[in-house]
Amino acid sequence: MNRRSFRRLHLILQLLKWHLTWLSGTSSMCAWMIDRFGSEEQRHRYCPKLCTMEKFASYCLTEPGSGSDAASLLTTAKRDGDHYVLSGSKAFISGGGEADVYVVMCRTGVKGSKGISCVVVEKGTPGLSFGKKEKKVGWNSQPTRAVVFEDCAIPLTNRIGEEGQGFNIAMHGLNGGRINIASCSLGAAYASILLARDHLKVRKQFGEPLSSSQYLQFKLAEMATKLVASRLLIRSAAVALQQGREDAVALCSMAKLFATDECFAICNQALQMHGGYGYLKDYAVQQFLRDIRVHQILEGTNEVMRMLISRNVLQE
Repeated sequence: MNRRSFRRLHLILQLLKWHLTWLSGTSSMCAWMIDRFGSEEQRHRYCPKLCTMEKFASYCLTEPGSGSDAASLLTTAKRDGDHYVLSGSKAFISGGGEADVYVVMCRTGVKGSKGISCVVVEKGTPGLSFGKKEKKVGWNSQPTRAVVFEDCAIPLTNRIGEEGQGFNIAMHGLNGGRINIASCSLGAAYASILLARDHLKVRKQFGEPLSSSQYLQFKLAEMATKLVASRLLIRSAAVALQQGREDAVALCSMAKLFATDECFAICNQALQMHGGYGYLKDYAVQQFLRDIRVHQILEGTNEVMRMLISRNVLQE
């Protein structure tokens, strides 16, 4: 994918905003992981239909007992002849129960990151089941469930990359995932600014439209500035990742941290500008706020982003 194509993907994700975050973000991230680290046979088997969205994929890393400390995951994959037998569960899985393909990080070796491998489990595999659909504050158009493996046997040929390479594959996938999430935040923030602008023009208080208030004009200017700054940082990170630069991890972390924090602040300010109307479900701005709040948690919490950025700075 060249630089222009990657910009197109970023723009598409921005336009999709929040409704199709799992479809456009997580599923495309899984397709990239298979394309980047999978065998030729695996690419031909999975990527075409994932790229056309005939099928969708879910990324399975988080577990009930391991979130930010992903290397401590407990789901196991034990060899049995020419198969792996998976046992364990994953939590908060986007698309759980609806996706056709599950890219799963599991333990095939020793404790820690070096004992983790990456495998593909297809929907309908015996031993694969799902928990209840979670009731969330936002992202309600996207199903989230636990993914459970009970003596779930898959062929050894479903492994992506080599044994012990899974944690590295997972982290590479998250770099792109952070750009995805940041881009979706950007879309919600942009839409919120437009809603706030239109509301300020028509809503009158003290005999004048709210748009005549210099205080609100300044707030709108700050929102627009944060939006453009976020967009430029995301694009810079996307280019660095595509070029394989050494600073790509730090830039992806910066983009995710800055954009998700600032875009949430933009949506929150837009709701405030709506006054009481902004708190009503008849007005779209409240949904943008609810939906993008989780972006500060997904694909690595923003606290973890700060850890990754500071580590990069201290190494220089």
